[in-house]
Amino acid sequence: MKSSDIICVTNRHLCEGDYREKLVEVAKAHPAAIILREKDMSEEEYRELASFFLPICREEGTKLFLHNFYKVAMELRSDGLHLPLHILEEVMSELGNDQPELLRERLGIAELGASCHSAHDARRAKALGCTYILAGHIYDTDCKKGLPGRGLEFLRNVTKEVDLPVYAIGGIEPENIDEVRREGAAGACIMSSAMKAKSVKELLTKFSQ
Repeated sequence: MKSSDIICVTNRHLCEGDYREKLVEVAKAHPAAIILREKDMSEEEYRELASFFLPICREEGTKLFLHNFYKVAMELRSDGLHLPLHILEEVMSELGNDQPELLRERLGIAELGASCHSAHDARRAKALGCTYILAGHIYDTDCKKGLPGRGLEFLRNVTKEVDLPVYAIGGIEPENIDEVRREGAAGACIMSSAMKAKSVKELLTKFSQ
């Protein structure tokens, strides 16, 4: 079976059923990774959720990247950490580490990612030691209502700028996934469709066809 190039991003506010059951379902569908993105939780709430979910992902062999709460990622030894670029810069400053290549070692994680909105952002993310980046938003999406998508030319510029895996995000559907792949993206991220899908496994299959 072809391995997935889709990263699932969580959002409990979009989940139409039991949220923890949905998380388990996503882990069992074996995406390329899951970003546990619940940034409006308190750190304690987030730690409790991540402590529940991380063992499930490990049992399923699905990578789990924590989001925003870097101290929780360090404590739980998650597979990776994803941060907005400005937060990544703050973490670098807070840890007092002027050697970006050592940041992942300090955090105790294998993968480090950042959200980028320009080619300049992508260069900065690489300089800060990221192993992958998210680039978006590509298409118009309800999650960014009123903000037009940056488009495929933007994605092409980012993928040419850095030799890191670039995952497109924003309005990605099975019908347009091949467009972003042709622009050099390593894959894509989905959030709304994953949280609302009746079957996440069937949804991921559609992306691989």
